Amino acid sequence: MADHVAPEIREKVRNTVKPDDHTSWDLLWKQNVTPWDAGESQPSLIELIEESGIDFPRNGKALVPGCGTGYDVVYLAGALGLQTFGMDISESAVDAANRYRDASGAPGADKVVYLKDDFFKYKVSDDDRFDLIMDHTFFCAIPPSLRPEWGRRMAVLIKPGGYLITICYPMLPKVETGPPYYLRPDHYDEPLSGAFEKVYDKVPLKSSESHKDKERMLVWKRK
Repeated sequence: MADHVAPEIREKVRNTVKPDDHTSWDLLWKQNVTPWDAGESQPSLIELIEESGIDFPRNGKALVPGCGTGYDVVYLAGALGLQTFGMDISESAVDAANRYRDASGAPGADKVVYLKDDFFKYKVSDDDRFDLIMDHTFFCAIPPSLRPEWGRRMAVLIKPGGYLITICYPMLPKVETGPPYYLRPDHYDEPLSGAFEKVYDKVPLKSSESHKDKERMLVWKRK
């Protein structure tokens, strides 16, 4: 949620979401209070995949936690040919994502699967780890106290040599409450230190209107 979001909507989100009550996210979806829903895949992500020169995997599996309606999920499946899993704690979000996928007619839509699950409890075997994970408005939605565990989970879920894309957004003036919580690019460093190497760190040339001057693209490679 950037500064284009009406203050009363931002306040509604912050008053509704309870970190220890996952149903609070579903309540926002049921009330159609979803200011994070951009209605399309992010131009910055498309630029990264198509123009950065990074050799992203073209086979295997990808995951997008906190996927919402799943625009980025469908895009990644089509652009990279990966079996792409979108995950959300909200059943209403997963329902919306399934509807979007089925109606999109997009390339790769048949490779998309949605899961209603808790990222922090989700487990896979070593053989089922992901080749790519993309985080956009998930890191900023969790309390900062959970960021170290977020990093540990990323290290567990991504196979060695795999990639983590973090879209650092929204970069807004500092606040003590959330979501979205205060976010800067260096906030990823400590949670990912040791297990990941940062291989890309740039301000995108192409951003949606709501993201301009408020996002930075970071890519990490699992050691």
